[in-house]
Amino acid sequence: MINSGDTAWVLISTALVMLMTAPGLAFFYGGLVRRKNVLATMMQSFFLLCLISIQWILWGYSLSFGPDKGHIIGSLAWFGLNGVGMAPNPDYAPTIPHLLFMVYQMMFAVITPALITGAFAERMKFSAYVVFTLLWATFIYDPVCHWVWGAGGWLRNMGALDFAGGTVVHVSSGISALVCALILGKRRGYGREPMPPHNLPLTILGAALLWFGWFGFNAGSALGANELAVWAFIATNTAAAAAALTWMFIEWKVVGKPTILGGATGAVAGLVAVTPAAGFVSPVSAMAMGIIVGFVCYCAVAVIKLKLAYDDSLDAFGVHGVGGTVGALLTGLFAQKAINAAGNNGLLFGNPNQLAVQGIGVLATMAYSVIVTIILLKLVDATIGLRVPDEEEVAGLDITQHEESAYTLLD
Repeated sequence: MINSGDTAWVLISTALVMLMTAPGLAFFYGGLVRRKNVLATMMQSFFLLCLISIQWILWGYSLSFGPDKGHIIGSLAWFGLNGVGMAPNPDYAPTIPHLLFMVYQMMFAVITPALITGAFAERMKFSAYVVFTLLWATFIYDPVCHWVWGAGGWLRNMGALDFAGGTVVHVSSGISALVCALILGKRRGYGREPMPPHNLPLTILGAALLWFGWFGFNAGSALGANELAVWAFIATNTAAAAAALTWMFIEWKVVGKPTILGGATGAVAGLVAVTPAAGFVSPVSAMAMGIIVGFVCYCAVAVIKLKLAYDDSLDAFGVHGVGGTVGALLTGLFAQKAINAAGNNGLLFGNPNQLAVQGIGVLATMAYSVIVTIILLKLVDATIGLRVPDEEEVAGLDITQHEESAYTLLD
């Protein structure tokens, strides 16, 4: 039966997750690029909210959560929400309307490809972005979502734990982001010209909105106003705070001063890492996860990326790919059935097999995402081209792609 309290909480959580993309991610990424690309970058997040909302209703939801086909993908039986109504679906959420579960999951489908934009910021054609994103959502997000969360999905059947999207959202988007950065190549002047963030107040505003919205992302994944939502809420905040402090203290030690950019990036890394674990771990375990991911992601962004010299513009891979992988694996260490009876114990609580299952989920998602992302990028490049011409990149994407300017000085 439908529970009014659960329904109210998931409605609020749906709005919170929507807030994460536009304005949260839009502000976060928009402040990190140069001023000539701020509107184009923010446009990518806003446009995706519109595009994936339509894709999800037409076929995305059916492919992700529809009747199982071979444990790999959902069928198109629910195309255009055919058969999806107010009655609860016991396979997914027995106390809220099926339509509410659908729209809540829609907001996850919206933000996931938006995360990838941080890797190719300032150099992809908008037309290529539209086509690539639509294909990526259909051929990567929807199948991976079904593997992990869909009734009959092979990773779900295996017992992989992903409470709110560590593998589905962050590993898939993060590894695809790295592929995009490598195939598109570096920004013009990268490594020779300074490319600092143009507006850090925008970035910290975006980070704060992401943190706020993440409570809907993680605690909302309890799909009810219940004790599990409380556990997930506390784990989310704890991991974010621990990771932000870890990042800033490392900066303080290494470069002599902590920075607001480091704090914001560390907080997001902590939120990413705790996402698969939020409904399975204690607050102390969440704190440990935040400390570990703060250190690992700092190394990925401040050390490894510089040594390998690839241009992941806004560290989509370094934060989401690396952080999502760390979080998924640490879930296999710290998960406790005492927190969530529907889950499994991790290695530290007597079940080493869970860590192996988590590793299989991560590796399968990475391999599939890399292969299909390469195919999609090559297809788009061969048809309409991926990258803007050099002269348009120099002028900036705000003017050349949208004929707009974020900052206009009037006489």
